[in-house]
Amino acid sequence: MKKQEADLQEQAAEAVAGSAFWRQVAFWVVVAAILIGFLYVFSAILLPFFAGMILAYFLDPVADRLERWGLSRMAATIVILVMFLIALVLGLMLIIPILASQLADFLRRLPEYLSSLQGLVTSFDPEWLSETVGVDAGSLREGINSLLTQGAGFLSGLMASIWSSGKTLIDIAGLFVVTPVVAFYMLLDWDRMVAKVDSWVPRDHLGTVRGIAREIDISVAGFVRGQGTVCIILGVFYAIGLTVVGLNFGLLIGLFTGLISFIPYVGSMIGLVLSVGVAVVQFWPEWHWVVVVAVIFFSGQFLEGNILQPNLVGKSVGLHPVWLMFALFAFGALFGFVGLLVAVPAAAAVGVLVRFALSRYLASPVYRGHAVGADVSASTRK
Repeated sequence: MKKQEADLQEQAAEAVAGSAFWRQVAFWVVVAAILIGFLYVFSAILLPFFAGMILAYFLDPVADRLERWGLSRMAATIVILVMFLIALVLGLMLIIPILASQLADFLRRLPEYLSSLQGLVTSFDPEWLSETVGVDAGSLREGINSLLTQGAGFLSGLMASIWSSGKTLIDIAGLFVVTPVVAFYMLLDWDRMVAKVDSWVPRDHLGTVRGIAREIDISVAGFVRGQGTVCIILGVFYAIGLTVVGLNFGLLIGLFTGLISFIPYVGSMIGLVLSVGVAVVQFWPEWHWVVVVAVIFFSGQFLEGNILQPNLVGKSVGLHPVWLMFALFAFGALFGFVGLLVAVPAAAAVGVLVRFALSRYLASPVYRGHAVGADVSASTRK
């Protein structure tokens, strides 16, 4: 009799725990819905604020290090932002004009490059193509022409969309004015903000929430700080290598490839296709220069996979490439350029929360059922 009462009490406790768990799930779902609605409504003005927040998050460890060296938080923040602004101004004065000139020249000469590439591909012996590959030269020419036309249209539309969305979201001058101000105040008050948010957490769930927040911070920091550093190093490596080789638009293609290399496989593939395509048109029939350009990209991939990723990012990120690409497409489609900034930290946070929810579900009566407890009790009585 007492055993049955104990089993009933255990089942009741499990039911209460399950009910509390689902109440927490409902609460956080509502919070997530409010956050998504906020992003959707104010996405047109959030770019400088998110950029400043990400910049402050990126630079917070540097501020902490300067504090340990004896500087106050105010002094550390001023030193960091002054150095950042100096680097930004130098970049705007030296790099941005060159990139803008190369981008304008690249878009102007893109039809010429596509036409030359098409001519090179279809210049092989028609009889050899028909006998060896089994493809008619005329059909191949039409197919390549259609493919290149669609690709050029997609690339032009993408560039126009990025430019249009950037002008719609926020004026460029406003971005450069507001972002440093937001970053300054966020970096100055970062530790106090974290402590304030921590004080709002329900005390009964403090350990759980802190554990989840710690995992999210490790995952986001590993990607934002680690992968961000990898992207910068790869961009500089590709830009210097392609420029030294003498590839047209080498600086533009190299930096662009480095900046989008955080997209698994896609970023490096786009850079490889762009650089090899330009190299074929520029250097052919001196094919060894095309090989050199390809070697630069394969060397960058080796550097990334064997040196940069293990040391700067590590295995603690926990972002599957497919999930990351889905998050980039989904957030970009919903919220534009702001969505692209939010996608990576949001994907990391959602991944941690899903793993936590799954672990709770596997330990809950919803998954195990009451029969498990009954079986255990029966085996204990035997």
